[in-house]
This record gives sequence, structure tokens and C-alpha cells, in this order.
Amino acid sequence: MSASTSKTKSKAKSRSAVGAPSQHSQSSRKGKRAWRKNVNIEDVEEAMEGMREEERVTGKPLQKTNDSNLFFVDVTGDDEIRKSIPKSLTSQTTAAKILAQRSAVPAVFSRTTSSGKRKAAVTREEKERMLRIAKRPRKGPFNSIVDPTEFGSGSAVIGVTEAVKNSGQFDPWAADEEHEPEVPEGTERLQKMPVKAPTHAQPRKIIEVPAVVEPHLGTSYNPPADAHRELLLKAHEMEEKRISEAEKLAEVKTRMEKARVDVDDSSSGVPGMKVDIASAVEEEQEPVEVFSKSAPERKTKQQRRKAAKVLAEKRALAHKVANKRMLSTIDKVKALRKEAKMNNSKYDAERQQRRLLAEAKLKKGLSGQKLGRHKVSEGEVDVQLGEDLSESLRALKPEGNLFRDRFLSLQHRGRIEPRALVLPKKQRTRTVEYEKHAWKKFDRQQ
Repeated sequence: MSASTSKTKSKAKSRSAVGAPSQHSQSSRKGKRAWRKNVNIEDVEEAMEGMREEERVTGKPLQKTNDSNLFFVDVTGDDEIRKSIPKSLTSQTTAAKILAQRSAVPAVFSRTTSSGKRKAAVTREEKERMLRIAKRPRKGPFNSIVDPTEFGSGSAVIGVTEAVKNSGQFDPWAADEEHEPEVPEGTERLQKMPVKAPTHAQPRKIIEVPAVVEPHLGTSYNPPADAHRELLLKAHEMEEKRISEAEKLAEVKTRMEKARVDVDDSSSGVPGMKVDIASAVEEEQEPVEVFSKSAPERKTKQQRRKAAKVLAEKRALAHKVANKRMLSTIDKVKALRKEAKMNNSKYDAERQQRRLLAEAKLKKGLSGQKLGRHKVSEGEVDVQLGEDLSESLRALKPEGNLFRDRFLSLQHRGRIEPRALVLPKKQRTRTVEYEKHAWKKFDRQQ
């Protein structure tokens, strides 16, 4: 009796008569027997009881009933609802009218055609003739395109092709036209900007020096006398120029070393150690008058007003003079404009002349000009003296170097930059001397 009463009390606690949420009392499920005994199967029992009730009412569960027995399409509608609809909505729409046309006859799903073959309106010969006139591709076995001339000699229509019509319009050596790619609207900032070529001068396009320069007539093993003399003079001028530059550098170097020695002599010794040598005749020293600088007196208000008035008058006078000078130049505006125009034209002509001279110099190559850190070498003149000339190829002495000439040609034409010859330096060993602290080890035995 007590067990039944406790069970009813627990059920009463778990459910609420009003329907408000309540705390679900859960019994202990520790162990397999307690789990099987106290498992909650109320939801399963409720579902089974619902299915039994459906079987009692309808004869079988609703899950196994067809949809046609459960639902139907209401095509008449409810009169009560129709009365409550406003009059403005009583007119049927086109979609409602189409849906209202329900016929018992099934819809036509295909066209009925006679089983007998219709007679072709165009014969095979006529069709081939029309294809030849229209220049349509004609298919052979396995859907292959067949040349119309293979169907019969003389059956193809002879005419001018499109390639012949468009001949002479395409130039394969012309520069490609720059087509700007189409950028979708709104993605201009997301596209990668094309790299623009720099606008600086390109000396390579101006240089007109050939890759292989034609040698001078004086370099021949049996040269003409005039050509040989001209080449000797050219070599002499280059050597004189080289010697004069070397002398200038040596002079500058000696001047710098001399200045460095003078500075060292003047700065040598400890300051205060040098004593001036007294002269034989000492001049009488005159007494030096010392003037004490007095502090400036403080101005009164009247003096400040007077100084401000004088300053204002000076400024007004300067402004008046400037205006007068400006008004006097108004009459000379045309002359000044003409003079400025002449100066500008003169400056432009001089600048154009300098540019033409630079281009003319650049056309001859970069020899002797500084490019980067080093100067482009002018090269040496390969010439022999009169007594060294040989009148036959058998006794000819080779002069110059083809590799050096090729390398200088690349530098003169701006293909490579000039470089200085870097010779490998021999590693010098430095002797390091250490002074041992023998005086620290006087107590040890040697």
C-alpha cells in the first residue's frame, strides 16, 4: 500500500494540473536492473495508445492510409467565406481562369503523324546542286567533310575564296596594335596595372657605331704614306693627351701632400710649449684704453611713439617709391615682353644646339665618356713605325687583340658597362708580437 501511494505521489509531482512546467523527478538508474526497472517509457506508451485509437476509429493507422483517402481538392469553396470577401476581389484573375478550365479529356502530349513516308520535295541531284551553289560543307561517311570536287569532275563551283579577297591587307612585320583589355565595371582597382616604360633617354638607339669598325688604311702591312702619317699623328695626339693628364694628376698629388706636411708641422708639439723669440729691439708698449660699454637707457613713451612714427614714415616712403617704379615700368611692358621672348627663344636655341651636339657626339659612340663609376676606354691605336713595317705577309708582326677590340666595341655601343680590371691581391701575413708578463711570474722557477 505504501509503495502504491509513493508511486502515485511521484506521478503527481511530475505532472501539473494547470499545465505549468514542473521539475521532472528521475529515479535512480544505477545498475542494469535499476535501469530496466526505472526506465521512462511514457512517450512510447502514449504513441502506441494513439495508434490503437486511430485503428478503433478508422480501421487502420493513418500512416498506412493513402493520401487520396485523407485529402481532397475543394473546387467549390465555402459560401460563408465567399460572402466575407470584398467585392473588389470577386473578379477572377487570368491564372485562376486557366486553373478553372478542368476538362475530362486528357491533354494532347504529341502530334499524330501518318506512318507512311512522305515523298521528298527536292530530289538528291537538286539538293547537291544547291549545296554546291551555297558552298556548304558536304559530309561523307562517318560525318567527314568531303571536298566538293571529289563528287565529280567539274561539279564544284569555281569562285574567288575569302583568302584571295583579303590578300594584301595583313602585314606580318607591322607593329602589333595595342588593345586595352576590357575591365569589368567595379573591379578597376582590383586589376593589376600594366608596367609603363620609362621616358628617359635611350642612347642605344642614337649610337650609330657599327659592331665591327672598318680599320684605318694606316694599319695595313703596306699602307699608303699619307694614311700611315695620319695614323701616326693620331696616336701621337692620344699619347700627349694621356701624358698631360698624368702630369696634372701628379701636380695635384704633390700639392696635396705638401699641404698635408704644412698642416702637420703647424699642429706638431704640445700647445703652450712653443715660446716666441724676443726681438732685439723691443718696442715701447702704448697704454691700451679700455672702454666700458654702458647699458642702453630705457626709452620713454614719447621716444617710442616718435620712433614708431619715423619707422611708419620710412615704410610709407619705400612703398611709394616701389609703386612709382612699378608705374614707370607699365609703359615698358611691351618692350619687356619682347625682351623676355627674345631671351626665351635664345635660351631654347642654345639648348637645342647643346642637344644636337650631344646627339652628334653620342652617334660616334661612348668612347671617352663616363658611364657609371668608370670611363669608357677609347682604345689604343694599332700602328707600327716606318722601320717596323714589312712589305710582305711572311714577315708581318701581329698587332692588336681581336678579343679586346670586340669588348671595346660592346662598351662603345652601350651593350655593356665599363669595368675596371681587378687583379687578385696576394694575402699578406702580419706578424703579431706579444709581450709576456715575466715580471708577474718572478716567484716561479724558470
